[in-house]
Amino acid sequence: MVFDLRGKRRHVVKVVYAILAVLMAASLFLVVGPVNIGNLLGTSSESNNLATEYEQKAERFEAELRKNPGNEELLAKLTRTRVNAGQQRLATGPNGEVAQTVESRTQYQKASAAWSEYLEATKEPNASLAQQMAGTLFSLAQISRTYGEADANITAAAEAQRIYAEQRPSLNSLSTLALYEVFTGNYKAAEEANEAAEAKAGSKFQREQVGNQFESSKKSAVEFQTKLKEAEKAGKEAAKNGTGTTQGSESPLGPSLGGTGLTE
Repeated sequence: MVFDLRGKRRHVVKVVYAILAVLMAASLFLVVGPVNIGNLLGTSSESNNLATEYEQKAERFEAELRKNPGNEELLAKLTRTRVNAGQQRLATGPNGEVAQTVESRTQYQKASAAWSEYLEATKEPNASLAQQMAGTLFSLAQISRTYGEADANITAAAEAQRIYAEQRPSLNSLSTLALYEVFTGNYKAAEEANEAAEAKAGSKFQREQVGNQFESSKKSAVEFQTKLKEAEKAGKEAAKNGTGTTQGSESPLGPSLGGTGLTE
């Protein structure tokens, strides 16, 4: 299954591609995980076999954790294994494009849950695992069903990236942190990370690139935060009136998962 852009939600697409354009422009310096682009071919049998192996391995870790809850090492292994399983469940297109599927999303969500438990269990999070989870969580934000869900995933992505950047400060880690932070609405932290990234730049051209990418991201982030507040307001009004959720709660970072938004 891949995500389809057809239906009532097509008004979201303009914002989706505005944000994705910024992230693709930043790819000279950043690795932010797979991008949701929809309408792709599918997964290979080899990938599915590997995914099944990872999923079975993750289940064994979960069984061990039931006997030894809160074990830091097991939680780290479980988190990484779920991410690996999700990566094998991605759909691949004719030109090498990748798209999230329902199966990859499920594995990434399980990785997110394991990561949260891991953070509670450890005093010193592993830098490499934090970097892996930052990209995974941002990928989840891109396919979130609501603005609130996207915001939670972005916030978690920024937290993971901050752990990585603090342990391994570099142009890449700090500029990625700046882009994640700006989407959380924490503009002060984003500015500080961007300044730190520019200080790591080896040339004037790199500094200008980092600065330009940050400013472009900030424009998209301001729009996201505005729509997030509108969605929160609409959600409260809907709850008050007993009408349930509204279309205004949809996420601008990716199509919805429900109804006709999925194809097989």
